[in-house]
Amino acid sequence: MNQRTRIKICGLTREADVDAAVQAGADAVGFVLYDKSQRHVSPARAAELARRLPPFVTPVALLVNASDAEVDACIAALPLALLQFHGDEAPQRCDETSRPYLRAARMSEGFDLLDFAKQFSNAQAILLDAHVEGFGGGGKVFDWSLIPANVPSPVVLSGGLHAGNVIEGILQVRPWAVDVSSGVEAAKGIKDAALIRRFCDAVREADARIAISES
Repeated sequence: MNQRTRIKICGLTREADVDAAVQAGADAVGFVLYDKSQRHVSPARAAELARRLPPFVTPVALLVNASDAEVDACIAALPLALLQFHGDEAPQRCDETSRPYLRAARMSEGFDLLDFAKQFSNAQAILLDAHVEGFGGGGKVFDWSLIPANVPSPVVLSGGLHAGNVIEGILQVRPWAVDVSSGVEAAKGIKDAALIRRFCDAVREADARIAISES
């Protein structure tokens, strides 16, 4: 039976963008709690935005090498959020929060994704992003052929996705989910409702193609 590709819209900063993501059919929305990002929001602001979410749309809190105090503030403000560790965090660091989490992998030539996924075996999924300066949101696509076929965790495909390439990405990688940020933006941290809708429609088109090919 064909598995529907889940959709995460990341880097939301405005109420209108949260609403647009929900209306377009996103399964999850991401809030960047990393103060060096142009999409940064505080835990309090993320909590305000997350309160707009209906049931079954998951808030995701993106953290980069956060301190204990920052992690505690995130968990207190967003008690229902899935954590996304997007920095240099070790497995023990991710596990000690006792919260469900995603672990981002920065893909590049020679990176051993199978070993990485084994190290982070407690992660709910491994999010594959391009290796760029900083931590994510660079709008850069990595070489999808670097992804081995037998990753022992669900895969979230990220890195430079947009409505024009996400179909190809889904058909090639067959990920559990896709994650988009810059590909649905009018400016850094400012989403475009029409681009969000087109992206979600493209994901559904890819799923329909897979269903036809497997029927």
